[in-house]
Amino acid sequence: MRIIDTHLHLIYPDRLAYPWIAPGHALNRPWTVEQYFAEATSLGIDAALHMEVDVSEDQIEAETRFVTGLSGIAGAIAACRPEYADFAAQIEHIVEAGQGRVKGFRRVLHVAPDALSESDLFVENLRLLGALGFPFDLCLRSDQLSIASRLARLAPEVTFVLDHCGNPDIKGQGLDPWRGKLLEIAASPNVICKVSGIVSHCAPGWTAETLRPYVEHVITSFGWDRVVWGSDHPVATLTGGTLTDWVTATHTIVSGASDDEKAALFHRNAERVWRV
Repeated sequence: MRIIDTHLHLIYPDRLAYPWIAPGHALNRPWTVEQYFAEATSLGIDAALHMEVDVSEDQIEAETRFVTGLSGIAGAIAACRPEYADFAAQIEHIVEAGQGRVKGFRRVLHVAPDALSESDLFVENLRLLGALGFPFDLCLRSDQLSIASRLARLAPEVTFVLDHCGNPDIKGQGLDPWRGKLLEIAASPNVICKVSGIVSHCAPGWTAETLRPYVEHVITSFGWDRVVWGSDHPVATLTGGTLTDWVTATHTIVSGASDDEKAALFHRNAERVWRV
C-alpha cells in the first residue's frame, strides 16, 4: 500500500534554530531526509509533506525555502502567525520562499495561551487561507479541543486538519472526555483528522492494541474520506518506537478495512487535501 506521510519533521541544527529543542534533548541532532527515506522507502512511503518544526520566527521563510528543495518532499506545511496584522504579507513571502510547493500552514497552539486564537483577527486571517486554498493544521492539547470546534464553525471555508488525533492521553487511559470532544469536532464537515503522533502519548512498550481504540474512534467519527496518515517522525521515536513500528501498528489496526478504505487513509485523501 502506497503511503504519503503528511507529517514529517526534519531537523537540521546546523542550518536552523529550534528554541524548543534544548541541549541534551533526544531530538537535538540532525534528522535528515536521507536518514528518513532510508527507513521509509521499504515501508511503502514514497513521498512526504514536511511539517514545520517551530523554528525561530525569523527563520520561517528559511525553513520553508530549504525543505521544499529536498528530494522526496512533496511540499511543505509552513509555520505562520495568524495573530499578526501583517499576516497577508507574511503568507505571500512564505509562499514565495516555498517556490510554489507550500501546501498548507500551521500555527502551533498547544504551547500558546488559548486567547491567542480567540481574536477576530486570528479568525479573519484563517479565512484568508481558505480563500487562497490552503488547509490549516490544528495542533492542540486534548484539553484545548473546543478551540478546534470554534474555529471550524467560524471559518467554514477553511479546511482544518486536526493533528495527532487531538492528542488523547493514552498513557493515562484518557478516552474521555477526548472521545466526546472528537465527535463534536467531527460534526464540522470542514475538519479532517490526522492519524499521527499518538505514540508520543504512550508509555514505552506500546503496541497496536494500545492504540487501537483511539484510531478506531477517529475513523468512526470522521469516516474514511476525512482521515489522513502521518508519521510525526522523529518526535514519535521519543517513547521508544520507530517509524517501522508505527507503520506496522497502523497496518495491524486497519487490517480489516477494504483496500479502498486503506488507500483513502494512506494516500488518496492526502492527494485531495494538499494536491500532491
